[in-house]
Amino acid sequence: MKADIHPEYHEITVKTTDGTEIPMRSAWGKKGDTLQLDIDPSAHPAWTGGAQRLMDTGGRVSKFKKKFQGFGF
Repeated sequence: MKADIHPEYHEITVKTTDGTEIPMRSAWGKKGDTLQLDIDPSAHPAWTGGAQRLMDTGGRVSKFKKKFQGFGF
């Protein structure tokens, strides 16, 4: 491994959307910095299984549903 090419690996605090603070080791920022998350697994619908909305741009969704309505979608 080459010397002096790797970033400093130090401890930071990660603050989630619900206010929980988690100590982690990272190369981001400086030692003791706080990283504020805008999206995290406790709040994002991709992880929580939240409601999904389909944007019907130009009738594409309705066209798809009409074309494949016999397949049980």
